[in-house]
Amino acid sequence: MSRQEKQERLDKLLSNLGYGARNDVRHWIKAGWISVAGEPATSPAQKVYASEVRLEDEPLDHPDGLTIIYHKPLGTVCSRKENGRLIYEDFPARWIDRKPPLSPVGRLDKETTGLLIVTDDGMLNHRLTSPKQHISKTYAVTLAEPLNGGEVALFAAGTLLLDNDDRPCMPAELVVHSETEVSLTLHEGRYHQVRRMFAATGNHVVTLERSHIGQLSLLATALQAGEFKVTTADALMELIQPE
Repeated sequence: MSRQEKQERLDKLLSNLGYGARNDVRHWIKAGWISVAGEPATSPAQKVYASEVRLEDEPLDHPDGLTIIYHKPLGTVCSRKENGRLIYEDFPARWIDRKPPLSPVGRLDKETTGLLIVTDDGMLNHRLTSPKQHISKTYAVTLAEPLNGGEVALFAAGTLLLDNDDRPCMPAELVVHSETEVSLTLHEGRYHQVRRMFAATGNHVVTLERSHIGQLSLLATALQAGEFKVTTADALMELIQPE
């Protein structure tokens, strides 16, 4: 048991972790499915430590918080409200009902693939998205048309003003691999920013993949599309911002 672990009501704990509604817990207790510190649970209102609870002889998963490194596949949606296949369908079903909720860190649109962090840690989410933290995001981009030759300088200048924005984009680094294949590193996160930046040059993004968050690369995770791995906030930050 962690020294900082606090007791809470059994039904509230299980509900917040997405296992079921509070009314379900009463039935599970009667069925003998829940134990606390090795003894049968006695009441939904019983005060418990999460580390001592077992549901069908299994420990509760990630009661201290959940942070996921995920390889987002093509065609999946980060929102809970939009139509289409949700990213949450690649996780255990109960995780979508956790409280606080799991949220993607910097959403990727339906047609964008690659590295995505999903967490219920609000402080971690803010740390990863705030420009003040200087955590870059790198994207592998395939373009419909050859580069015109001025994109590297334009993106690096910090003067590009996108439609409907009131301030120019921060300087970004463009690495050219071929006439239609590039890598673009951003230091901020705006709505559809990569697509809008190339649209401003008269080009169109055909494929878009987030390849890096800070120093963490999608390749290094060894995750296939739709796969994920659970980590901790501290371990994640060590990968993203190594000393």
